[in-house]
Amino acid sequence: MEQAIDSSTVPKGAVIRLLALGLAALCGAAAIVAGAWLLGSQPHLSAQWQSGVRGEVELAAADTQALAAHRGRALVGLRRADGEVAGVDGLLLHRSPRWLVDDAARARHGEQHAAAHGALAQPHVALVFADGSEVAAPVQPRGIGGLGAPFWLLSGFGLVFYLAVVVMLLTRWSMGNLLFALMSSCQLGNLALSAAESAHGFGLPPLLLAWDLPARLGLDLVTAAAAVHAASLLYPRAHAAAARRVVGATWAVVALLVGLAAGGHLGNAWWWAQGGVAALCGLAIGLLHRAEGSEPRPQATQLRRIGTVVLGTWLLLTFALATSQRMPAAPHQVADVLATIWYVFLSSLLLLVPYFLRARQVVREFALLAAISTIALSLDLLFMALFALGQFSALALSLFVALALYAGARQWILDQLLGTSRLTTERMFEQLYRIAREVEAHPRRVPALLLQLLRDLFEPLHAEPADGPAPARTRVEEDGTALVVPIAGLAGEPAATPDLLRLRFAQLGRRVFTREDARLADRIVEQLRRAVAFDHAVEQGRREERLRLAQDLHDDIGARLLTLMYKAPSPEIEEYVRHTLKDLKTLTRGLAASGHRLGDAAAEWKADLTQRLTAADIVLGWSFSADRDLVLGVVQWSALTRIMRELVSNAIAHARASRVDVAMELSGNAIVLSVADNGIGTDPQTWSHGLGLGGVRKRVKQLGGEVRWQVAETGGVECHVRVQLAPVPD
Repeated sequence: MEQAIDSSTVPKGAVIRLLALGLAALCGAAAIVAGAWLLGSQPHLSAQWQSGVRGEVELAAADTQALAAHRGRALVGLRRADGEVAGVDGLLLHRSPRWLVDDAARARHGEQHAAAHGALAQPHVALVFADGSEVAAPVQPRGIGGLGAPFWLLSGFGLVFYLAVVVMLLTRWSMGNLLFALMSSCQLGNLALSAAESAHGFGLPPLLLAWDLPARLGLDLVTAAAAVHAASLLYPRAHAAAARRVVGATWAVVALLVGLAAGGHLGNAWWWAQGGVAALCGLAIGLLHRAEGSEPRPQATQLRRIGTVVLGTWLLLTFALATSQRMPAAPHQVADVLATIWYVFLSSLLLLVPYFLRARQVVREFALLAAISTIALSLDLLFMALFALGQFSALALSLFVALALYAGARQWILDQLLGTSRLTTERMFEQLYRIAREVEAHPRRVPALLLQLLRDLFEPLHAEPADGPAPARTRVEEDGTALVVPIAGLAGEPAATPDLLRLRFAQLGRRVFTREDARLADRIVEQLRRAVAFDHAVEQGRREERLRLAQDLHDDIGARLLTLMYKAPSPEIEEYVRHTLKDLKTLTRGLAASGHRLGDAAAEWKADLTQRLTAADIVLGWSFSADRDLVLGVVQWSALTRIMRELVSNAIAHARASRVDVAMELSGNAIVLSVADNGIGTDPQTWSHGLGLGGVRKRVKQLGGEVRWQVAETGGVECHVRVQLAPVPD
């Protein structure tokens, strides 16, 4: 039966945030549809072009038969409406003016696209080829279906990125989140421009040509300035005033550069953009380095690592593009793809910065692939420019180098960006097993034992037990600086243990805690709970089996011995059976009990040995000392009982002694037992150990102790036993 959902139980704020997210998603999808409709209505020449070996424009493919006949020929011009032929070269294939290094090349690029845009305004455009032939090709709207895969891929990624930013802003408002939203919005703008330009062929619209350089330059510089501002938020408070001055100067310089670029007064604009972004990125890294040097700041450490990757990739991209401009046939199409992949890489890297997405493996892998693609295309340009390789050879070599770097350095990069645990899986399970073995004996030590394991696993700067309301599962708090692990009732005694463990500053403050860390801690605690439950179940089974055996011995063997005692043919046999019944009573009582206090057990041992030795006319010398009383388990009690009985039995049967001295001492958890007689024993080195002495060795080994025999000063034999006991809880 379906259950009705009580709307009163849903927080009002959550409903508002959910509605806001839905509205934002609709607005984003509507923007993509509107952009696709606008781009699809633009005039389009249905043909594919490529850059030739000398930088000319070559026809690669065409839909019309007349134009397809000229495939492979170089295009030299387009006939305008006034009848003049506007010359074209490889610059016509370049999409973004922002990524042209030379100002003169950028001016020619604008002229060619403006001329092509005017030619495409006619129903047919006349194409002039290098062999003198001229073909009139029809012009028609591209349509939404002809926008191409790059447009839809960039639009889809941009929509996901946009929704992630909206989720962060709806979750919490703060200066850091606002700066993150600003950087993300800039990259959304770059992705939107890249998507729009990928859908155009010849003839970029005049508005896009005019504003591509200042818009992209501004978006890049504002992103870098926002990164500096975000880094200043982690700066030491003692130097906050100096950080604010640096941030103010940064925004002033960026505003000046963007204003000059928008007014067309910024010469060498590409170099200003590349150098400005690199300088600001270096400044942000310096601020983060100073911040993490003042006190543990894992956010600063991780952001510094990400910033270093961004700066290194940016410098490689800059060097590759600057070098490729000296080539006689600059591969403009490769440069366009490289710039687009760079923006995809930077956008995906931004998704790793907020905590709520840091643990997403898909995003991490996507960012790594985008980074390696950026490096591969940068190397492609460098190989073509420096070694005069063909485009195919350079691309194959660059892919080989990039993939080799990715395979060899992938794990190292992930470890540097996200941190890694130094505790191996084998060692972790060894410690889990050790903790599980000690839980039953030391329930109050469970927090300390588990805390030590978590220390080895995460290397926190601070780790301590804490009391308070414990979450249902392990939770990351304080923006990833703290990990709260609930352990209430782990040892079966909720009142005796703290409610939770709190760890702060993972890996000595060099990284933040992630959701993967929380899941790992939950699995460790769950495995420990299962081990404890299993031990309790096994012990319960042992206890029930001991009770059954004790009851059977008491009811069956005891009854038979009692009957035998009353029917004994002589007083000696009756006394022997009576002693046997007392031994059986001691044995059954020991089996039935879950634990024995050492003091009580020592009194029973003394009484038992006194009776046995007195019957044999042997004097017992007894000495017992203990710094405290502890509880022995059944296995410990049973083993010590049989060890003493066997040693005394040997003295009675073989030594012909008149005195046996038994001394027992407890110091800490170590019990030292000494049994010496004054009989006629021989050198223990010459003994052949039978079942009796073999049983002593076996039981001492069972307790994890050691045993040795030697000739006593009194002339007999002395046995020394030392065992280290793990006490049973009270």
